[in-house]
Amino acid sequence: MPSKAAPPIVFVDGSAYLYRAFHALPPLSTSDGRPTGAVRGVVSMLKSLIKQYPESPMAVVFDAKGKTFRDELFAEYKAHRPPMPDELRAQIEPLHACVRALGLPLLCVEGVEADDVIGTLARHATEQGRDAVISTGDKDMAQLVNSHITLVNTMKGETLDPTGVEEKFGIPPELIVDYLALMGDSVDNIPGVPGVGPKTALAMLTEYGAGLEAIYADLDRLSGLSFRGAKSMAKKLEEYREQAFLSHRLATIRTDCELPVGLDDLGLPKPDREALIPLYRELEFNGWLAELLEGADAPAAAEGGAKPVGEDGVEVPSAFGEVDYQAVVDRATLDAWLDRLAGSEAFCFDLETTSLAYMRAEIVGIGLAIVPGEAIYVPVGHSYLGVPEQLDRDEVLGLLAPLLANPAIAKIGQNLKYDIEVLARYGIEVRGRLIDTMLESYVLNSTATRHDMDSLALTHLGYRTVSFEEVAGKGAKQITFDQVALESAVPYACEDVDVTLRLHQVLRPRVEAQGRLNEVLDQLETPLIPVLARIERNGVMIDAERLGIQSRELESRIKELELKAFEVAGREFNLGSPKQLGEILFDEQKLPVIKKTPKGAPSTAEAVLEELALDYPLPKLIIEHRGLSKLKSTYTDKLPQLIDPSSRRIHTSYHQAVTATGRLSSSDPNLQNIPVRTEEGRKIRRAFIARPGYRIVAADYSQIELRIMAHLSGDKGLLTAFAEGRDIHAATAAEVFGVALDKVSADQRRSAKAINFGLIYGMSAWGLSRQLHVERNQAQVYIERYFDRYPGVARFMENIRAQAGEQGFVETVFGRRLYVPEITSRNHARRQAAERTAINAPMQGTAADIIKRAMIDVDGWLRDESEFDALMVMQVHDELVFEVKDDQVEGFIEGVRKRMEAAGELDVALLVEARAGNNWDEAH
Repeated sequence: MPSKAAPPIVFVDGSAYLYRAFHALPPLSTSDGRPTGAVRGVVSMLKSLIKQYPESPMAVVFDAKGKTFRDELFAEYKAHRPPMPDELRAQIEPLHACVRALGLPLLCVEGVEADDVIGTLARHATEQGRDAVISTGDKDMAQLVNSHITLVNTMKGETLDPTGVEEKFGIPPELIVDYLALMGDSVDNIPGVPGVGPKTALAMLTEYGAGLEAIYADLDRLSGLSFRGAKSMAKKLEEYREQAFLSHRLATIRTDCELPVGLDDLGLPKPDREALIPLYRELEFNGWLAELLEGADAPAAAEGGAKPVGEDGVEVPSAFGEVDYQAVVDRATLDAWLDRLAGSEAFCFDLETTSLAYMRAEIVGIGLAIVPGEAIYVPVGHSYLGVPEQLDRDEVLGLLAPLLANPAIAKIGQNLKYDIEVLARYGIEVRGRLIDTMLESYVLNSTATRHDMDSLALTHLGYRTVSFEEVAGKGAKQITFDQVALESAVPYACEDVDVTLRLHQVLRPRVEAQGRLNEVLDQLETPLIPVLARIERNGVMIDAERLGIQSRELESRIKELELKAFEVAGREFNLGSPKQLGEILFDEQKLPVIKKTPKGAPSTAEAVLEELALDYPLPKLIIEHRGLSKLKSTYTDKLPQLIDPSSRRIHTSYHQAVTATGRLSSSDPNLQNIPVRTEEGRKIRRAFIARPGYRIVAADYSQIELRIMAHLSGDKGLLTAFAEGRDIHAATAAEVFGVALDKVSADQRRSAKAINFGLIYGMSAWGLSRQLHVERNQAQVYIERYFDRYPGVARFMENIRAQAGEQGFVETVFGRRLYVPEITSRNHARRQAAERTAINAPMQGTAADIIKRAMIDVDGWLRDESEFDALMVMQVHDELVFEVKDDQVEGFIEGVRKRMEAAGELDVALLVEARAGNNWDEAH
């Protein structure tokens, strides 16, 4: 007999965990829309169990397809259960594959349920005196617990031995079946005895100290018990005797199944790494994939974390097989490579530099590759003590410049805009077809993954790259790349271009296979790369002195608000502390708690304060204080610090691969979030100026998303209103409020504007009521009246929801796909949010596409055709901002308006409003 000290055998109820993971966890999907959330949940649980029981044999048991003996006993067994959702059914096969790849025996026995298989294994363990753990969330399994068998619920962190079962249910394990038989089980449609609930069943079983047989043998005792209905219980039990014993048979877990394996056939889990890698890659479990690739197939850890490479280069083994990564430090070898590059149709390049800031970065070296598995690194700027001989930077760049400028050779890279900008500072122009793997991934699915090279390598190649931190260190000890030893720099830099080249070979065919995504990539995103690079390098002037004055004004106003807040609160406190603010608002001032944090504390989030501010003074003061403090720290204090010392301008960074809808974002500084409706925000815009002799011109699309809605919906009312040049908000007000167009009041127009924009964002009646400060019922009337007047909009919204639910994505007018993975979520709030996204995304995305088309056309006009002395200096939302020579402003406005209005061919004419001023605010 085995020793009690031997590790327990672990039996996993795979079916129970599959359902629980599916219903309890957020829906996840791969970049091509395949559901994976339940698989991830169960695999996570299995990995946790393996870690918790490292010396334990294991088996994972699932229900087999088809009917079981219980269906023969009772045709209505589990009849109430809805059919398995398609998104769950699709996950069974990949889950089984993962279980097997984890080295776990997988059992499915026809004619019985997973419970019965586990019950039989548990009996065998008990008979052999072996301890076993049943990992499940199913309460029925409590009947199997004994001195050798324990239940573990990993989702709840609960463990039940015989004492634990009695403490939880009030009865020992041997009475659990009787308990279920008496009260029934609605989940499995076990009928039980009508009118007998948990308390009544427990009272009867406790009184008799035995099960169903004993109760039916002495029904007369029931009338003397104290539970409600005790006097009539005997009659009820007699009436349903047959049903009670049928329920007993249905609830009893069999322990006598014929199994294909015995306990001795169950061994320790032996994960099959070679099977798991492609599975994790296919399912896009990138974190686990990275863990697998940490070992022998990841670049080995030498100094700085990279593989050793000699100056002349050596073949470096990797997950790709044998690769040839070389350092090129002599002219002859470089010349041979230059000849190969000149004869190629495309080559991949990547700069290693001293900084991520393109206006300051100095080139340290260049990585180059033409075919996968072979790459070179040309060091030109390493400067650590004892650095080996390297080629002269100016000489190398001079030799590479004609190749980079050759329009016949395509250039492949990851985030090419950065390399183009750095090279421009060295007087080198990159021409020819651009191929950016970051944008290939972004166009393929903007939301499925991050688009940095490390993440893409894991997702699409199943390869873990050497991170920058591995070669340069972390935090305060991190060195710049010029200080990285060549032994580490060479494999790191060569890997970058090799991986990028391989990613392109994987991603491009996928882009071409999906609708019109190749058009989005080739006609929108890729041509925009050099345009954005030029805008960023142009930069924009700011008036640092004006911002300094505003900072001091804001500081004074912030202090005033702080004192007012202290006065209203009745004491001093830290306005930036959610804890202290919560104590004052909810404990001391007894304001209503609108929402709680995940930890149960009353929330002081912005949305909560905005709602409270409608009725209470302190939240209103806090909101104003927060807003002004953010403006000061983010803009009036910070913008002067960002002025480049050489250009005397600020240079933002635009990001193409961040937002889900295709809109650009920007950072350092973020130009997209400067308020336009507040006086403080307008003051900041007044600090954006032109150099002497020039003026700022701002050209802004008017109501572009409403115009796109009119196009997409085909609604006759909207199309007519725009075609006739009506004020669309006044026109909506006239329709919704039932007044003549010339009688629409300013308040009615404001309300109509909220309705117009709110509904295209999928706003509910409740949301509209809050925005208009009216009752929800009144807001609902407005919405219904709106859809009565514009039925095409209602049809469009309904159709787009259905389309998104069916295919998992929506599209812009130009073919960009916007995925909404939670459109079929079982969580009502998440599904509603996804539906709102599905309605709005085609409009936001089409607007983003239109302004990108405009930027490309206007940039080409300024560079190749125009006589105008003008620079494009900013893009913010639906607006382009220029710096234009004083005496050319009028003609420039006419030309830019014409091109921007022609950027989208819709059923509604686009309208661009363009003005000039001495600063951005004047021009807006």
